Amino acid sequence: MLAFSGCYYGGGDKEREELGKIRKKWKTLPESHPDKARRHGRCPMTPEEVGLMLRSLGYGEDVHIYVASGEIYGGNETLTPLKALFPNFYTKYTLASKDELEPFSTFSSKLAALDFIVCDESDVFVSNNHGNMAKILAGRRRYFSHKPTIRPNGRKLFRVFLNKNYMSHKEFVYRINKYQKGFMGEPKEVSPTWGVFHENPYSCICEKVDNSTGGEVPNSTSRVETFTRVTNTDYDPDTPNDPEVDVLLSD
Repeated sequence: MLAFSGCYYGGGDKEREELGKIRKKWKTLPESHPDKARRHGRCPMTPEEVGLMLRSLGYGEDVHIYVASGEIYGGNETLTPLKALFPNFYTKYTLASKDELEPFSTFSSKLAALDFIVCDESDVFVSNNHGNMAKILAGRRRYFSHKPTIRPNGRKLFRVFLNKNYMSHKEFVYRINKYQKGFMGEPKEVSPTWGVFHENPYSCICEKVDNSTGGEVPNSTSRVETFTRVTNTDYDPDTPNDPEVDVLLSD
């Protein structure tokens, strides 16, 4: 995932060389621009950043965390900060025995399916990338008996984490909560024109209106009004409109 993202996480020449070798195996991947990708919110957050975001959003250390992933770059050392924030930490490898996982071990798609099932049944799902699995999970959870899916607002949170050593803890928590508004997985917090069908099923669904019309299917205008209205003509689907951010968090 990190190699495909083209992002850089401070691992020096060793990281650049290792991830660069992986990228070279796929000739269709464009030239990477780590700084630009980070600024635009296209880089997956580190485990520590995910943990700090969740704690700032009110999730305490008693919360049980399940990490759905394959091999994590940097291994256990990378996960140590997240485990410190959430001691109740699990993966499929800690919950299932080696014998139980043996039938799946040689099939990456089957291992991913196990993660999919656990994520789908979770109380809250945190998506840390823009991959197809995360999008399908978000859409499924939105459509079937809605369950929240938190999407980190990478474009805004990037600057919060960049400047976290220059602000108080109170200010840090305030900004995390401010910039996550609209990204917390409320059923209809997005426009029906946002995203693709897999992530936002309501974009292809007309809802019945419970009013004097006798439950007629609304036209496109009334259907849009059942969702959070988007009035900003410069609307970016990945980032709610917040003109203050470049002033508040400029580096």
